[in-house]
Amino acid sequence: MPYIPNTPQDQQAMLEAIGVGSIDELFKTIPDELRLGRELNLPPALGELELTSHMNALGAANTPAGQTACFLGGGSYDHFIPAVVDMISSRSEFYTAYTPYQPEASQGTLQAIFEYQTLITQLTGMDVSNASLYDGASATVEAVLMAMAATRRTGRVVAAGSVHPEYRQTVKTYLTNLGTELVTVDTPKGTLSPEQLAAAVDGQTACVIVQQPNFFGCLEEMAALAQVAHDAGALFVVAVYPTSLGLLARPSTYGADIVVAEGQALGNPMNYGGPYLGIIACREQFVRRMPGRLVGQTVDRRGRRCWVLTLQTREQHIRRQKATSNICTNQGLFALRTAVYLASMGPTGMRKVAELCLQKAHYAADRLTQGTGLKQAFDRPFFNEFVVRVADGQVDALVEKARQEGIFAGVPLGRWYPDLADCLLVAVTEKRTQAEIDRLAALGARG
Repeated sequence: MPYIPNTPQDQQAMLEAIGVGSIDELFKTIPDELRLGRELNLPPALGELELTSHMNALGAANTPAGQTACFLGGGSYDHFIPAVVDMISSRSEFYTAYTPYQPEASQGTLQAIFEYQTLITQLTGMDVSNASLYDGASATVEAVLMAMAATRRTGRVVAAGSVHPEYRQTVKTYLTNLGTELVTVDTPKGTLSPEQLAAAVDGQTACVIVQQPNFFGCLEEMAALAQVAHDAGALFVVAVYPTSLGLLARPSTYGADIVVAEGQALGNPMNYGGPYLGIIACREQFVRRMPGRLVGQTVDRRGRRCWVLTLQTREQHIRRQKATSNICTNQGLFALRTAVYLASMGPTGMRKVAELCLQKAHYAADRLTQGTGLKQAFDRPFFNEFVVRVADGQVDALVEKARQEGIFAGVPLGRWYPDLADCLLVAVTEKRTQAEIDRLAALGARG
């Protein structure tokens, strides 16, 4: 809200209503050593006109991805968003709708969620999807917890080193106090081999986590990896890049038990890195282990089509340690945008976007490695992302030089992979033009 009409009298009335005498008393539970303990050096208060101008000037200092040649990836992508997505999702009945906690939630909201679930199952080939989760990392955690409950194994979780490092870090955080070992299998060649995986799983492995395409953009041998996981009695958890499913095999075809994804690419802007939309879908046999809520279709007493919250495995039901999850909400607006995007694109549109991403990425890989100081780090098939190694190792200098030219060159990998400190992850979407790719290649040639 740009304007909050709370007068000092209003504030005092609210304080009295909750039984405290002042704002300081309201926050007395915060230990003294954690308080600021000093006066803030703030300038004099501004009038509304001056403050609005000041904030607009601060905002103008940002450089939106849409005003640059954006080759950023690693989970956040500069895809084209059809106008219909913004038009429908900004309607007041959707934009201001309350999260549907209770069974009596509005039929419109329930129908929108049902359509989202249906589209996600069609995209992934899985049997059931929930109403969405927080983001891709937390969706991965929930898949791990589902697998542990379903297999009744808590000893080990195995993840490929080519899974998004922030996903793996989030899983590690959740498992820290559960006594479950997270084993990361290094992928120095860019992908995980079935032999490597077979050496890492054991009889206490609850699940195996693999990403397709993986964090480096490379394509994994999914069917073979799924077989290794299943032979060990573990579930196969797959993190996907949704756009790739316009061309690549759906996870259901190669043995995925649980599918997770970051849904940003499906009609959602980059928004400074998120959070976005957590997608999770699974085989029907695991539906009662699924967190969050699930909308189902039925008929009312007059035989009319309607929708209900079929499952709501929420902490509000006071199951405490027996609860399926601590998830208590879903990204309703982002899920709506994803539903509108998928419905408007259809199978043909999704395939076309995937083809453009694939073709332009391979053109970019060729251009960036011809007569420049760059070369591809991994000799593996890839979709729309790839890793290039900078000959002189000056990745940050290249990124800064590109930024000054109006180009976001990619994501440096050294922050997660010390052995790839001289590498850059480059992503190419359908929005990138030949001229933009050639400009980036020219920067690489100049060194």
